[in-house]
Amino acid sequence: MSAFALSLVLFAAVLHASWNALVKAASDRALVLAAVSGAHAATGLALIAISSPPAMASWPSIAASTLIHYIYYALLFQAYRLGDLSQVYPISRGLAPALVALGTFLIIGETLSPQGWTGLAAISFGIGLLALQRGAVHADPRAVGVAALLGLTIAAYSVADGIGIRVSESPLGYMGWLFLLEAPVVLAILWNRHVKKGTISWRVFGLGLIGGVFSVTAYGTVLYAKTIAPIGAVSAVRESSVVIAALIGVVFFGERPWRWRLAAALVVAAGVILLAASG
Repeated sequence: MSAFALSLVLFAAVLHASWNALVKAASDRALVLAAVSGAHAATGLALIAISSPPAMASWPSIAASTLIHYIYYALLFQAYRLGDLSQVYPISRGLAPALVALGTFLIIGETLSPQGWTGLAAISFGIGLLALQRGAVHADPRAVGVAALLGLTIAAYSVADGIGIRVSESPLGYMGWLFLLEAPVVLAILWNRHVKKGTISWRVFGLGLIGGVFSVTAYGTVLYAKTIAPIGAVSAVRESSVVIAALIGVVFFGERPWRWRLAAALVVAAGVILLAASG
């Protein structure tokens, strides 16, 4: 992975951890998720207006990724309702790199060098430390289960988008339609809030839009990176966001123990360096 691709993916990692922290801290997580999807949909319209349509070969990936993203948002809401940031985020994001690497190997035959696999293993191990430091006894088993399912959806849409954007012949067009098709999430949540509460907190929605800008920038950056670097490597380095999420949990949410998080962060950082230098 080139230094340019690495810098793009690390930038996306910081943004992704930040918007997840916003969701966790929000008084109305569903409304924040609606705003995030709204920012995606608005960006999608803009991208569609300035780009050519994606090739027909990419539409099965767009359809698959859209459906998986609907499931992803539902699971994300439940995961942060049941667990905390430093529990849910490492488990869900930690499962993804290994599953993505396996999926791309089985589907398109893309593999990493031995050094790349070593780096991926180190990243996954470090992420595992972040997840397991809470201890199975103390963790809500429902939160762990939902986080694991969340990891499966992340891996699934990562593989679908990595393949789809490569055959799209129009990366911006691909991203545009993918983002626009999240609009039903916004409409469903806003309608639900209107029917159940009769009012919508536009302040919370506004905070969610900030998270949406972070989210759409992060995901768009990762999709672009997948066109210039191996899909498995991009997905693995991107999961260094668990280090940022752990630091946010320690500093802003008062989550402990901090020593385990520091040790895991060092392991993940070592894995990122190995993976980045592998090709």
